Amino acid sequence: MFDYLIVGAGFSGSVLAERIASQYNKKVLIVDKRNHIGGNAYDYHNENGILIHQYGPHWFHTNDQKVFDYLSRFTEWRYHYHRVRSYVDGMLVPIPINRDTLNLLYGLELNEPAAVQRYYDSVKADIPNPANAEEMVISQVGEELYNKFFKGYTLKQWEIHPRDLAASVTARIPVRTNRDDRYFTDTYQGIPKQGYTALFKKMLDHPNISIMLQTDYRSILDTVSYRKMIYTGPIDSFFDYKFGKLPYRSLRFEHETLDQEFYQPYQQVNYPNEYDFTRIVEWKHATGQKSHLTTITREYSVAAGANQEKYYPIPREVNHELFKRYKQEADQLEDVIFCGRLADYKYYNMDQVIARALMISEKEIKD
Repeated sequence: MFDYLIVGAGFSGSVLAERIASQYNKKVLIVDKRNHIGGNAYDYHNENGILIHQYGPHWFHTNDQKVFDYLSRFTEWRYHYHRVRSYVDGMLVPIPINRDTLNLLYGLELNEPAAVQRYYDSVKADIPNPANAEEMVISQVGEELYNKFFKGYTLKQWEIHPRDLAASVTARIPVRTNRDDRYFTDTYQGIPKQGYTALFKKMLDHPNISIMLQTDYRSILDTVSYRKMIYTGPIDSFFDYKFGKLPYRSLRFEHETLDQEFYQPYQQVNYPNEYDFTRIVEWKHATGQKSHLTTITREYSVAAGANQEKYYPIPREVNHELFKRYKQEADQLEDVIFCGRLADYKYYNMDQVIARALMISEKEIKD
């Protein structure tokens, strides 16, 4: 008899498994349909020894010391600032847009934050309450910069015009008046020194935790005894799509190893207007590995079909309303806890996923 059956071995499921096992001395069975732990944060060394993230880049960043301290129990860190360039007008320029971006694009000599802000003020549209993603950007940096950096990228990412997406899609993208070219400004930034998979292995290395991989949880419900379930999968799947399917965007990755030390000067280059991929990531910039070879990954955004991984909930009001119907059903179940980006139909950063799992472990798990 297990105290908890946890569906999904990503961050939500793994953090809860570790907390339940170590803090409450309960027995946990964690089940995942994939052949590995770690969910979308899973990484591995490819045939050339380069450490890559199978499901796209995961750069850890947080201001939450509690989350950082918790993860630090299971890993050492390679502290690293994530820096991104965007290929615009034949140049690699900083994104988020900052003082150097404007000076490079337009041959300006803006030399202080106040001058940069005056430039933004001169080009931005007066939209007090942006109603969609397009209006959100134009209200901050104007139509020309929106067209150069955001419109094409958003169309590739979502296959939906920015005016038909929620303002929240672009609201979290910062615009800077200084020269700070870090993509994130959080206090704690980096990646696990030995990789995410090593972190998960240590997190789940507890005698109270059992793991079943390559297993659909439905296939064991009649044979495994447990007291309560924690479900981190798609909420619509749990209810057999009784109200219809919640739509997602998926990703396709093209990995290529090259016989050269580096391919590009930064770990990530965005392509908002050229090519059909959205970005190229070069892993060694982040991991610090030394090799005469390098691996790059081209990332393509695609619709999430039946057999494709679900990455991004599509932020439209009609989808949120559909999710609320499933949420009402979930709230009626006393023996199932729903947790995670798929169960909540919400895009979370990694630290948000971990913080939510820690909160649930403190408030909803009983002795």
